[in-house]
Amino acid sequence: MQRVFQRLRRYRRVFILLAVIGPGLITANADNDAGGIATYAQAGAQFRLQMLWLLVVITLCLIVINEMSARLGVITGKGLADLIRERFGVRSTAFAMALLLVANAFTTVAEFAGIAAGMELLGVPKYVSVPIAAVLIWLLVVRGSYPVVERVLLSLAIVYLTYVISGFLVHPDWSEVARASVVPQVQVSRAYFLLAIALIGTTITPWMQFYLQAAIAEKAIPAERLAYSRADVIVGSIVTDVIAFFIILATALTLAGHLSPDQLPVAGRFAGILFGVGLVGASLLAGSVVPLSTSYAVTEAFGFERGVDQPIREAPIFFGIFTTLIVVGALAVLIPGVPLVSMILLSQDVNGLILPAVLVYMLVLINDRRLMGRFVNGRFANTVAGITVAGLIVLTGLLLLSSAPGTPLSS
Repeated sequence: MQRVFQRLRRYRRVFILLAVIGPGLITANADNDAGGIATYAQAGAQFRLQMLWLLVVITLCLIVINEMSARLGVITGKGLADLIRERFGVRSTAFAMALLLVANAFTTVAEFAGIAAGMELLGVPKYVSVPIAAVLIWLLVVRGSYPVVERVLLSLAIVYLTYVISGFLVHPDWSEVARASVVPQVQVSRAYFLLAIALIGTTITPWMQFYLQAAIAEKAIPAERLAYSRADVIVGSIVTDVIAFFIILATALTLAGHLSPDQLPVAGRFAGILFGVGLVGASLLAGSVVPLSTSYAVTEAFGFERGVDQPIREAPIFFGIFTTLIVVGALAVLIPGVPLVSMILLSQDVNGLILPAVLVYMLVLINDRRLMGRFVNGRFANTVAGITVAGLIVLTGLLLLSSAPGTPLSS
């Protein structure tokens, strides 16, 4: 009888995890979007394995920051934008939303650029693929319920397996890979610092904190299930950066020195097809999540009705923001002669430059005992998040210094 009860308890834990899981995995996987794939491919092609150590460090930061976001959502039952308005007032909220809108507008354009570039690798022109993708994304969110949207987005994450397969197909020297993953290799140049900012900005994005917390709040996950929500975001963070690891690895060993800013990497017919399929699937996933995260954040911030399950007439602002971003993102990519990959990479630098401000808001909120009670940050989480903010500020400073003629970094 005791064994039966033990089995029932185990099954109960599994059922609870399945009920809670979703926001962390969707957010983390959507983070490997067109911008992420292009940035990781650029890192591998331009610097081979030299940035693997930085990705390992970023993974630790991503786990800590996403766990903070999940904890804020579960304990308060509110999204990040809601909490910023209540804690900092309307002016600070307007500033945060302006930053988010700028970053997410660039990122949404990048997702449609990823769809266009991926489909062109498969022989479909962007004037066909982009409008169809925009309509499909719009119908999924506007006509679907939250559970349906969540299941479709989770299913799209399967495309990332193509990059893991590619990583093994190139037969790397695993001892060299292991060494590059733990031994820092810093190249003192403007290109290295710019790509380092993009690498951080594409892995820990401003939009993901707003979406993750809003999705958790919409699921109404109770405080006693915080451990399951933590498991969701930790597993999601590890999975997304394992994919990133293999993208850098594959491109480092097949494309080193051959990636130009206006040409997507293709190493043979099969690799090109694999890359195109993965890029399209990843861009469709993020092309749904990024505009959705913006809608959640802005409507939360200013108290409008929101939610995928709401009828359009009940939440016109929510669906209006979502639709506008989809239309703007698609139209920008359809402009003749627009450089797709340059546009994708630029969006990640914008994210990296805006991220410190969002993290400062989060740190103040999660260390407020009146808001979080005993669930405030510990020393370790504060240290990691603080180092992430300081690191981005230092990298930005070095980047600005490198822009000045005659400095050692300007080469």
